[in-house]
Amino acid sequence: MQEETARSAIDTFISAFNASHDSYVTALLSQALTSDVVFWGPLGRSEGIAAVERFVLDIRRHPAGTGTMVRCSAVDMPDEWARYQWVFTTPDGGPRLAGTDVVHLRRSLIDQVIVFAGEIEPSDDRESPGSRPR
Repeated sequence: MQEETARSAIDTFISAFNASHDSYVTALLSQALTSDVVFWGPLGRSEGIAAVERFVLDIRRHPAGTGTMVRCSAVDMPDEWARYQWVFTTPDGGPRLAGTDVVHLRRSLIDQVIVFAGEIEPSDDRESPGSRPR
């Protein structure tokens, strides 16, 4: 049951990256995150849905164009923390950012997000999502 709750919150969080319009981002984040969410991102620690919204909007406004964020792994939830892998691809197979997020849930909502992003690399259909050439 707890994994299903985590998966639902995570998938709603990811859907904010893929919203049909920027105006829907806050509503989607509000369905997935606590109002006092702590976000540990590439630029450090920030708090609140507005801080996460800025991060999501920055990703959505990638110079190569609006991309797509997808969860590319199952949600693994050994304790109260859950983790999953994701990939962000820009249009026409442009740059791809892959990573792993670790989230903590409180009352069925995400109250902490830790983003571990990998390098941006061109997408290659021959690779599995999130993999890197050696």
